Amino acid sequence: MVVVHTAVSVDPIALADHEARVVAAADGHAGAVVGFVGAVRDHDGGRTVTSLSYSAHPDAPRVLTEVVTEICAAADGVRAVAVSHRVGDLSVGDVAFVVAVAADHRAEAFALCARLVDEVKARIPVWKHQFFGDGTDEWVGSA
Repeated sequence: MVVVHTAVSVDPIALADHEARVVAAADGHAGAVVGFVGAVRDHDGGRTVTSLSYSAHPDAPRVLTEVVTEICAAADGVRAVAVSHRVGDLSVGDVAFVVAVAADHRAEAFALCARLVDEVKARIPVWKHQFFGDGTDEWVGSA
């Protein structure tokens, strides 16, 4: 299994780029490619979200790579993985988090993608500052 890409980036991220990376790395051996996009939505807890900002601890890129490598080490039939989290100011509709997995079969691809989403969100030191339409804001723990 190959971790082809992990990044914490201020630049926009896209699922298509991540899928292309894992397809290329799988070199024709994968029968399934599964992707996940976490996008900025226009609501949270019954309130209108106008924008948000993600902040990351300087260790976030290292932690991301460690988490992805650890989770992937136990994965069977997985050929390649790419994971990125965006930081900085984002607008509604922007992509904040991307995971792409290439595997021999869809069951392995879906399972690993879901596990990566959950583990990265639980462990990466990234925090979300949400701004609401009523002028209020709130910080949310790990992204």
